[in-house]
Formats: sequence, C-alpha cells, structure tokens
Amino acid sequence: MSEPPVLELIRQADRAISAEDFDALMKFYADDAVLVVQPGQLAKGITQIRKAFEAIAKHFGNTLQVTQGQAQVIEGAGTALVIMETLLHVPDTPEPITRRATYVFKKDPNRGWLCSVDNSYGTDLLETA
Repeated sequence: MSEPPVLELIRQADRAISAEDFDALMKFYADDAVLVVQPGQLAKGITQIRKAFEAIAKHFGNTLQVTQGQAQVIEGAGTALVIMETLLHVPDTPEPITRRATYVFKKDPNRGWLCSVDNSYGTDLLETA
C-alpha cells in the first residue's frame, strides 16, 4: 500500500520549519487555516500563522528542528485526519519533546492537500480545558 501524500507534505513542512523558510511553509496551509500555538492560543489565517512560527523559532533560539514519528492517516470526503508523533529537537535537551499531534487536511482542487487545522498538542488539549 502506498503512503498517503499528506505525510510527504508534512515532512516538507517540517523541513521548512527547521530551515525557518516561512514563505515555503505557508504554501502548506489553507488561507483560513488554524494553528494551535499553545493551549488556549490560536493563530487564524496565513498572516497570524506565519507570525506564530516566527515567534516559535525565536522562542527556541532559532535552533528548533522538527521531525515526525509514527503516523496514521484517515481519509474521507476530500479530508484527511492525521494523527502523528511530532518530535521537537531543541538544544540542551537530551531527548526530543514528543507530542501526539492531530492535523486536518482538505483537498483543494487547484492547490492539492492543504492543512486546515494544525494541532501539535493533539488530545493533550483536553487536559487544559
């Protein structure tokens, strides 16, 4: 069975985050996408999402490296739910920070798969509610 195309898009987006190539990164998002910056704080739309990623990079001293672990993709009706381990590699931390992320992608007829919801905190958000 072939790998769902959204997984390669996520890897490409992670490389853009790690390289701080925010122009390239924004191409992965729907114009009206939402990013969970941290529990209780959302960035809505490309402009806010870009500013959030710039702030995240600065917060980690411009050294953040992002990779992915295990993943499950569930597709239906032009939508894909991705449940994935997101690994945040930061200096002075022997092990990466592991999050069980959830992402929602929707298929745009012109641009292909686009991330509409980016939640690196996954179900951990339930603990902060």
